[in-house]
Amino acid sequence: MLEWKNIYRGMLMGASDVIPGVSGGTIAVVLGIYDRLIEAINGVFSRKWKEQLGFLIPLLLGVGTAILLLSRLIEWLFHHYPGPTKFFFLGLIIGVLPYLFNKADMKKKFRLQHYLLLVIGAIIVASMAFFQTGETEPISHLTASTYVLLFFSGWLASSAMILPGISGSFILLIIGMYSTIIGAISNLQLDIIAVVGAGILIGIVVMSKIIKFFLENYTSGTFGLIIGLVIGSVFVIFPGVPATSGLITASLLTFASGLFAAYLLGRVEYK
Repeated sequence: MLEWKNIYRGMLMGASDVIPGVSGGTIAVVLGIYDRLIEAINGVFSRKWKEQLGFLIPLLLGVGTAILLLSRLIEWLFHHYPGPTKFFFLGLIIGVLPYLFNKADMKKKFRLQHYLLLVIGAIIVASMAFFQTGETEPISHLTASTYVLLFFSGWLASSAMILPGISGSFILLIIGMYSTIIGAISNLQLDIIAVVGAGILIGIVVMSKIIKFFLENYTSGTFGLIIGLVIGSVFVIFPGVPATSGLITASLLTFASGLFAAYLLGRVEYK
């Protein structure tokens, strides 16, 4: 049976994946479906693959719809109102941390090594805030080597994308492929979309197997690292103190909206 509720979940994940600094994996955590997502991706290659498709098909429909329909809107918001837009996602991410603390049962299960992994995860992601991005103009002349680069860009971005706190779009910015790929999505350049999509698919499958192994065998340590990655993403997304009173007001409102959205999602998803 198809889980049609996953369409709106996928749309939230897809919209976030367009924004550099915001991770689709983080949104999956916000929605309370991260471990289920990892299980479903791995289950596609098992005897129970039909059960997993019921979860994945609506989710992928939502992700694809959001990327195709909202890519220009997200680009516009990110370009014209980057501060308030980022503050909304800050509120959303901070709002989900109490849920993560509770799910990991930190008070009872965490030991020194788990807190150490949390700190390491936070430092790894937070350090990305200091990288100079390699954003360039979209590539217009496509060659065989360009398609190879696009494939491995999709692979690398998706491997990051499925990890909470690490933005696939931000990775694409760092390696200088973001404008080319987001432009291809906006303009429906099917050759680029197909090559990048193949890289994304393979990257997600490989990374999900690695994550599943650690979730099953080192649960508390994995949760410690995931929580650290999410906390670290706050430092990457934070756009700085707004320059004007109008921007301060708008940013406070969007931040509060993000917190409230996390609360509403918690009421809907976790009850």
